[in-house]
Amino acid sequence: MRDQRRGRRIAMTPQEVTDFLAGQHTCRVATAGADGAPHVAPLWFVWDGQALWLNSLVRSKRWTDLARDPRVAVVVDAGEDFAELRGVELSGAVAVVGDVPRGAEPNPGLAEPERLFARKYLGTESFTPDGRHAWLRLSPDQIVSWDFRKLRSAT
Repeated sequence: MRDQRRGRRIAMTPQEVTDFLAGQHTCRVATAGADGAPHVAPLWFVWDGQALWLNSLVRSKRWTDLARDPRVAVVVDAGEDFAELRGVELSGAVAVVGDVPRGAEPNPGLAEPERLFARKYLGTESFTPDGRHAWLRLSPDQIVSWDFRKLRSAT
């Protein structure tokens, strides 16, 4: 992303995106309802370097929306003052991975996101499914990032 007023790049590098996503806890997930109206809700997530993993309640409006139309936009952002604003927007179609809801049987395809999730949110290496959530994987078609702190360093 370019700051059009000054021609400066404010996009994050791929490593900055990975570091930022690893350090943030809440994303905002935007889906489209049956009538086309947007629905945005906060959710915990993990990033494995290539895909964003969402552990979603299966009895939620988000899940219902995504079952009908898997296209999604997700924003993770931080900062209070304008000069501190930074974030990442990821968009594409989600895929359901594993049982719905997630059962207790081991699933090698979920080993890494579940380990990352347990470490990030639970402070452990072990993830225990609760029988109410299931996994969605977003392998983004597009990633847009911004870091307004770069404007200060470029002056």
